[in-house]
Amino acid sequence: MLFAVLGLLVVLLHYYLWKRLVRDVFTSGRARLVGTVVLVVLVVCVLATLTLARVVPPQVGAWFAWPGYIWLALFLYLMLALLVLELVRLALRPWVRADPAAAQAEPTTAETEAEPRKPVVGRRVFLARSAAVVAGVASATTVGVGMGTALGGPQLKRVPVPVGGSALRGYRIAVVSDIHLGPISGRAHTERIVRAINETEPDLVAMVGDLADGSVPELGEAAAPLRDLVSREGTFFVTGNHEYYSGHEQWITELERLGLHYLRNEHTLVAGDRLTLAGVPDVTGKSFSDAPDIPEALRGRRPELPTVLLAHQPVQVADAAAAGVDLQLSGHTHGGQLWPFHYAVRAAQPAVSGLSQVDGTWLYVSNGAGFWGPPVRVGAPPDITVVELGGPSQGPS
Repeated sequence: MLFAVLGLLVVLLHYYLWKRLVRDVFTSGRARLVGTVVLVVLVVCVLATLTLARVVPPQVGAWFAWPGYIWLALFLYLMLALLVLELVRLALRPWVRADPAAAQAEPTTAETEAEPRKPVVGRRVFLARSAAVVAGVASATTVGVGMGTALGGPQLKRVPVPVGGSALRGYRIAVVSDIHLGPISGRAHTERIVRAINETEPDLVAMVGDLADGSVPELGEAAAPLRDLVSREGTFFVTGNHEYYSGHEQWITELERLGLHYLRNEHTLVAGDRLTLAGVPDVTGKSFSDAPDIPEALRGRRPELPTVLLAHQPVQVADAAAAGVDLQLSGHTHGGQLWPFHYAVRAAQPAVSGLSQVDGTWLYVSNGAGFWGPPVRVGAPPDITVVELGGPSQGPS
């Protein structure tokens, strides 16, 4: 039902796009036909990408995921640009109605037999073509720059957090989330992330969910470079919501085979027994008999030690704060990934990106090292973050 509604919405919005970019722009019937066919093909490509990407092997899905997702991003920014330009259309409506060419008479019989009169491009067509050019240039530029940002690799951030005081000063946790292996991002993506993390020489690596969009048989080879992660105390991970869509148990088994340590509602001591590191499943796990349980994860902890919690979604910080967690490390939001979606994310999560505080608990939200859907990021570059404990904070970001 959800996919039917989504598909209908995609078709209706493309109809609006057809009106503004095809019907209003072209006066030639042949040009309109070509534009209509192109738009229909793009609609089919988008629908195939949204419905088939998860049910076919990534190698097959890549054939329509690349054009489908890129068009989806272009479509988004074309829609935004055209909606803004509707205000311009509204303001210029009196000017268009006063166009003398709008009342152009039909050519006479003599004119038709001699040489057909060339159609006069009136103000309405001129305005439509101008709006199409502006919207096209704006959307193409935005998506082009956004693709460069998304595919250019994650930025390295260093964020001091005043947790643990002098006892933990200089202890560094490399945080990575939302790698999203799939039909577009493969083994080379993982290798680049591993190299970037290893170059920071962290004390510990924390992976906070959404590694893959597919099964282990499909994407296990793409995830294999994770075995090469190097840190003084190893790599710890928790599940994200996409693990449950892809088969969370098989991914847990595979990551443990690669040498990573899973924290499922449990904790361990690190940093020479000076820090409690805990982890919980994603909230989506409730629907898969794998619900997060922060009190259980912290049961038996030493109360005098600071606690760092790995939890995929920032929204879990409310329970973390109630349990006395000092710092929660999360991902999930992608920093909004495509502006202006960060406004929608902010309505659903206590934080979109960066460092903040919630009821006395520090919360750090990574933008993620990959992307979901379109290989485009606008206003939210991918990142890997080294959280440095025990130092003065830069304050909420």
